[in-house]
Amino acid sequence: MVKESKNIIGIDEAGRGPLAGPVVAAAVLDTSKKIKGIKDSKLLSEKKREELYFEIISNCKWGIGIVSPKRIDKINIREATKEAMIKAVHNLEKKNKMKVHHLILDGNMGINIDISQESIIGADRKIYCVGAASIVAKVTRDRLMIKYDKLYPKYNFKKHKGYGTREHFKLINKYGGCEIHRKSFKPFDKDK
Repeated sequence: MVKESKNIIGIDEAGRGPLAGPVVAAAVLDTSKKIKGIKDSKLLSEKKREELYFEIISNCKWGIGIVSPKRIDKINIREATKEAMIKAVHNLEKKNKMKVHHLILDGNMGINIDISQESIIGADRKIYCVGAASIVAKVTRDRLMIKYDKLYPKYNFKKHKGYGTREHFKLINKYGGCEIHRKSFKPFDKDK
């Protein structure tokens, strides 16, 4: 059950599963003003996500946390995801000069931060501020992967965003990994 509190923040992440790129978390303040169409980013077209992203960042208080592929390799993806979420909360608080009172996280894990929190599986589909966070995280990460595509054009990151598509595996087999590939993930970590 969601607690009644002044500053309730929804948190979600994008990029736990890809072979390349960072994991990105977003934190969005729940407000009384609701933007129509907010739901889990995976249920929206890229065009609709971009439209909603602009509305969210223009009308809501939000924060971003990004953890690099090297850090993911060092601490593992689960811990990196938690770290990105904590960074997103701190970013929101600092940017907006506010104190967060309660967190709602999508999924089944909590984070090590001194703020009351609850984890809800499917929260990105059920709770407005978590759905908004899923959109901000996804669009932010996708934009980063498009920038990486310019640095590493032979991997076609703008198309698959670092996920393990057939094309991406073929390109890894052809060229090997690059700086933003997660070396602790298959096919790089041969022990997995």
